[in-house]
Order: sequence, then structure tokens, then C-alpha cells
Amino acid sequence: MDSLRKLFVISRPVSWPNTAYPFAAAYLMTGGTLGVTFWVATIFFLIPYNLLMYGVNDVFDYESDMRNPRKGGIEGAREQKAFHPTILWASIVSTLPFVVWLLLTGSAVANAVLAVLMFFVVAYSIAGLRFKEVPIVDSVTSSIHFVGPMVYAMVLTGFASEYVPYIVAFFLWGVASHALGAVQDIIPDRKGGLASVATVFGARVTTRVVFVLYCASGVIMMMQGVLPALVGIAALMNVINVVPYLGVSDKTSGRVNKAWRRFICLNLMTGFVITMVLLTTTLV
Repeated sequence: MDSLRKLFVISRPVSWPNTAYPFAAAYLMTGGTLGVTFWVATIFFLIPYNLLMYGVNDVFDYESDMRNPRKGGIEGAREQKAFHPTILWASIVSTLPFVVWLLLTGSAVANAVLAVLMFFVVAYSIAGLRFKEVPIVDSVTSSIHFVGPMVYAMVLTGFASEYVPYIVAFFLWGVASHALGAVQDIIPDRKGGLASVATVFGARVTTRVVFVLYCASGVIMMMQGVLPALVGIAALMNVINVVPYLGVSDKTSGRVNKAWRRFICLNLMTGFVITMVLLTTTLV
């Protein structure tokens, strides 16, 4: 039971909605039904996907995480090396059945999207690739982790060009969110010799880019019609969240952790708005 508890924490339950919800909402809003594929994929993106993503991250980030005071709770586990093989095996064993089933039942295009998505999930942290240590690529890869399930859903139901603005908006949101998280880690990352978009460009520049990207994401959504505009307005709460930190320096970058913790709560509020829009669309 202790191992299960540890794996539960490693999978970052607070982030489960960030991957499962984009798939589920996009699948239903683009014509999908509550069939087997919906449930298998939703469960996959809810738990196994996150266990793989964060499990690999925790194993290969162990040394740097031990020096980061932010780690050790909902923002990252710090399990001892003796438990690392269990983490990796659990990640593989829990992921494989879902991926195999989805590949056997999906189209060639859907399978390609899923394969690319799984590559980026592993490439972000695993030794030899470590996309998380390549500035800009780190934020892009992180965004793919969250926008990918949505794109996969759209491909399963039949991709259409009108979906592109939503993908772009969500992608920009993802890039901004990762960059915001990187700002708070500038000092421990530099001490550990790790590179990130924030360590390269600095706290002030990165935070201002985050502000612009959040604005762009919200504006794109507000241009898509009345109901999407509600989502765009809700997403602009992230803009307000960043404003107090536009002048942050590298020395005070740790203060951005407050914005990051609010961001986690804001995600839930935005998800509620999306749910209301989804229900309204379905009922109307």
C-alpha cells in the first residue's frame, strides 16, 4: 500500500485534469460519443499518462530536485533511488495496455499523433534527450504534453480546419504556463547547472513573454464566438495573475511561486467554465 501511495503522489493528482479533460472535452465537442474509446483514452490520460510523464521526470531529475525546496509535495516527489525501478516499471506497466489498445483501434493518423505525443512525454526528462534542458524547446515540449491529448481527440473524431485556432490558443497557454513555472526555479536550476527558458532569458523577460502569450491565447479564444469567448475571458485570469510579477528580477524570482500556486487553482476555475460551455453546447 505504501508503494501505491507513493506512485499516487508521483503521478501529480492535481495535474490529472490538465491532461484528461482536454481529451474528454475535445472528443465530445467534436462529435465523439461516450463509447469504449472515450473511456479508455480518458482513463489513460487521467492516470497512467501522468504517472509516466512525472515518474520519468522524478527519476531523472532526482539530483536537481533534492536541491529544490519547492519539491517534495504536490509540485514534485523526491523518492529515494531505491524506489526508482518501481517507478519506471509501474509507469511502463500501467501505460502499455492502454497504448496498445488505442493503437489497435485507432487510425493511422491517430496512431501517429499518439506516437509523437508519447515520444515527447519521455523525451522531456529521459537521459540522452532531456528536452527540458533545451531553452524554448522545454516550454514547447511541456505544452505538447497538454495540448497533445486534445489534438489526439480531434483526430479520432475527424480533424477539421476550424479546430486550429483552439489548438493554437491552448498551445500558447501551455508554453506560457511552463515558462511561468520555470521562472520560480531560476536560482535552484542555476545552482544545479540546469538550463531552461527562464535561466537563459532571465526572470523579467520570461515573465513578460508569459504575459504576452497568455493575452494572445485569451484573445484568440474570444475571436471564436460567444461561448468560446467565455473561456477566453476565464483564461485571462492568468494574465491578471502574472501582472504583479512583470518587474521580477532573477534574485526575487522565487516569489513567482505564489503566482504558480494560484495558477493551479485558476486551472480548476477555467475547467469549470469549459464544462459549462460544453454542457450549454450539448443542450442547445
